[in-house]
Amino acid sequence: MNRTDRLYGLVEELRAVSPRPRSARRLAERFEVSMRTIERDLAALQASGVPIWAEPGRTGGYVIDASATLGPAGFTLDEALAVLIGLGTLQRGPFRHSARTAMRKVLAVMPEDDAARARALASRVHLLETEGDAAVPSEFAAALRADRVVSLRYEDASGVESTREVEPLGSIGKDGQWYLVAWCRLRDGVRAFRGDRMRSIEVTQERPPRRALRAADLDIRYGRLRSIVED
Repeated sequence: MNRTDRLYGLVEELRAVSPRPRSARRLAERFEVSMRTIERDLAALQASGVPIWAEPGRTGGYVIDASATLGPAGFTLDEALAVLIGLGTLQRGPFRHSARTAMRKVLAVMPEDDAARARALASRVHLLETEGDAAVPSEFAAALRADRVVSLRYEDASGVESTREVEPLGSIGKDGQWYLVAWCRLRDGVRAFRGDRMRSIEVTQERPPRRALRAADLDIRYGRLRSIVED
């Protein structure tokens, strides 16, 4: 995790437990860095105006003013429920970490009573998932957003493993599975790589050439493609 992501993660971690404190030691364990690094990061956040302060004592730690770091959200109860359900469907996919922090944000910006009602209603919704499905690597999301060439170690349906250099173009979700759509340099064409067959993902520093993804490239035999964002 780079420093920018860690700074953002620190704010989200403190916000999730606010107004309770979180010790520097626990934060260091959470982000797998030294306590000195965490204390430097927290000092940088304080200097930038984030309302974080230290509470002394054996049970003390760092606290954030959650109400001062989030703006109001005008969600109705049904809208909040829809957002929570949508985020809940991502809990086993490549966007699961961001989905968890987004869920915390939604509940944090709502009035306390409304948040409690939305949480109670969302707890009645359940997902039936297949046992034993492998998790999609969290680096999948980084590969999608980075606009860089990705070195992908991949195992195909026959169990044959290969290393590919690919240029991410988009992603597709189907029946709980996530696919990275990319220009494969090995095959010299567009391919869809299933997330749970990715053995490692490394985002390189190389910027790929600009490519247009045609509808014909996503001509899938079963089902209809629908964009997440619709006009």
